[in-house]
Amino acid sequence: MNPSATSAELRPLAIGELIDRAATFWRAHLKPLFVLCLGFDLINYIAVKLFTFATARWAGSLPGLQGPRAGADPSETLTQSGIALGLMGVLWLFLVWNFWVATTAAARFVVPALLGEPVRPSEGLRRAVSRLGTLTVTYLLSMAWSLGVTILLCLPGSVVMGLGVVAAVTGKGSGGSTAASVALIIIGAILLGLGALAAVLWYFLRFMLLPPVLAMEDVGAWAAFKRSGALLSGRVEPGFMGRGTVRAMVLSTVVGGILVAVSLVSGLPAWIVRLTYGGNLLDPAAQAAIPQALLVPAELLQVVGQSFFTPLSFVVSAFFYVDMRVRREGLDLERRLATAEPTTLSV
Repeated sequence: MNPSATSAELRPLAIGELIDRAATFWRAHLKPLFVLCLGFDLINYIAVKLFTFATARWAGSLPGLQGPRAGADPSETLTQSGIALGLMGVLWLFLVWNFWVATTAAARFVVPALLGEPVRPSEGLRRAVSRLGTLTVTYLLSMAWSLGVTILLCLPGSVVMGLGVVAAVTGKGSGGSTAASVALIIIGAILLGLGALAAVLWYFLRFMLLPPVLAMEDVGAWAAFKRSGALLSGRVEPGFMGRGTVRAMVLSTVVGGILVAVSLVSGLPAWIVRLTYGGNLLDPAAQAAIPQALLVPAELLQVVGQSFFTPLSFVVSAFFYVDMRVRREGLDLERRLATAEPTTLSV
């Protein structure tokens, strides 16, 4: 592909056009993107499988995962449930970190290919490995930043639930007080869940451009943290849809809907096996008793199915990065000048 021709094609894109071009690129480079994504998805699968086996092994001593056990010490139950939740938190942190590494590797392949430069998928992997330290530090910064946002968004639900608990403790024996306390606890739980969901969505929107920045720009952790926010913030065109965060939200919603649908369809065989042989999905011991000869192939089928479509989110992120640079920094003009300069000098 001729770089100058590609530079001439660079221009600000509408959201629909951006999604269409990203889908076209994804179909044209499906094989290398699939291979690249499959490795990271297999790492995620192994991590989740190890966590599942470890949880099942400790299931007998984790009453918090199976409901209250007769005669169990409440403090012991609370402690063990806290350990289980802590392990789930560690797993979540690893999965998100691995997702950022995969997105960085893919962006290093997608952006140069989009700009008409020769590139191979292996270069994306090498770039991700070489930036692993910076990426990890930036990831920890993003998690620390999101912790404050999460606390802020979950605070209303926590307060309402707390009021419900206080009302239940202080109003024992009163039917009206009990009903009010239960209502407060339920409303608080709903608000808490919505706040947690909003925090997760905010995190992925706020740092959507972080992997492409790490992939394409030689900046440190703090500079990458600020750079990704600067590219996304503010307005790039008139109207409500002209805000960077709104554009990112629309793109994430469209791609996220596609990936969720694919995950549900490709995960049907695994869910059928779990329900048929495991019964209670919340009982780790029952799930561990499922024949792995049936479950593992069904789960791997889901992994492979996701690996075909997950790269679409990587491509959209990379295209969005290029589009924001075109809009904010005139990347298209910069590349046209760079390719036209040798011709001018020769004349």
